[in-house]
Amino acid sequence: MNLQIENLGDIVVIGLREERLDAHNSTDLKSQMLNLLETGHTHLVVDLQDVRFVDSSGLGALVSGFKNATARNGALKLSSLQPQVQSMFELTRLHRVFEIFPNIDLAAASFQG
Repeated sequence: MNLQIENLGDIVVIGLREERLDAHNSTDLKSQMLNLLETGHTHLVVDLQDVRFVDSSGLGALVSGFKNATARNGALKLSSLQPQVQSMFELTRLHRVFEIFPNIDLAAASFQG
């Protein structure tokens, strides 16, 4: 999986540089998020700007990351969802679970407040 990890102070941005988040690569994302959380990085932003399709495995990986972050008194937030991906979050009602931001800067700023 093509992931781009960037530190913005105590916030880690995980950029998915794939068109799909599905059964073929969701395990890699899940592992990377868990690794970051286990090493003390509890403020995560997942940048989905390149992702055009998410299946149930991809959603499951994101939910797992959310639950693991919350269990460590942290947070996992999402940014830059394509319209098709936003629709999937609305269809599954996960837009009520995740904090979703139009861009990385707004997602990162939300940790300050």
